[in-house]
Amino acid sequence: MIYDAAIVGTGPAGLSAATVLKARGKNIIWFGPEEMSSKIEKAEKITNYPGLGIITGHELNEHFRKHIKELDLEITNKFVSKISDFGGKFTLLADNEMFEAKTVLLTTGIAVAKGYDGEKEYLGRGVSYCATCDGMFYKGKTLVVYCGDKSFISEVSYLANIAEKVYLFSADGKLTVPENNVEIVDGRLVKILGEQRVEAVELNNGNKITVDGVFILRNAIPPEELLPGLELEGPHVVVNRNLHTNIEGCFAAGDNTGRPYQIAKAIGEGNVAAHEILEHLAKNK
Repeated sequence: MIYDAAIVGTGPAGLSAATVLKARGKNIIWFGPEEMSSKIEKAEKITNYPGLGIITGHELNEHFRKHIKELDLEITNKFVSKISDFGGKFTLLADNEMFEAKTVLLTTGIAVAKGYDGEKEYLGRGVSYCATCDGMFYKGKTLVVYCGDKSFISEVSYLANIAEKVYLFSADGKLTVPENNVEIVDGRLVKILGEQRVEAVELNNGNKITVDGVFILRNAIPPEELLPGLELEGPHVVVNRNLHTNIEGCFAAGDNTGRPYQIAKAIGEGNVAAHEILEHLAKNK
């Protein structure tokens, strides 16, 4: 099946676009966590969203979830790790499954995690963001895995069943996995080292671990790694006034297009992007 549109991200921009495309009868697939935006969920008080007065982030997300249920929208709770542009069609890799769409809308927000020293330099040369994509290259090898969220525990286990040894780092140091060859490291990963390929990692205490590869499992992938060739300005996706990126058929909306990082702005951009997708589909029947 080829979808009319794939929306990546379940924040307010993604929801706004999904409501428009659903109302216009388009066949869409919407990727992201069913819990919606964690950034909004953690907000203690929201005072500038028109019509709702003073509200907590959790309460606003509850309104969003209610709206999704009322419109019978479906969220595909899978993590998109790679998008490929084939000119007129996109393929999306999500949790080891491939999906195809005529257009893509990126509503992924801003990645708040700072990359490790050496992360970009060794990407594809020992650094990977996708366990199911690259895990088999490390059969019987030694790996370092950074797990940024408990939702990635299954991928850690997958790697542990392939590798001889896994050194596990996590955001809070409290994650556990059942495999005996996984060692939870008491320390913080700060640097990835090597010459032509990854050879070791350095910890905040100065210790080094010799490894064959590093898997970084976090909820946000840098946009330029998610969709190669995407034009950026700093951390933001470059778009025109109509939310078109430099890649034909790919649009972006919300925080990832730049400031202000406001919910109302994200919802407005999601609406504009959805109408631009409709126009693009009509022109390319």
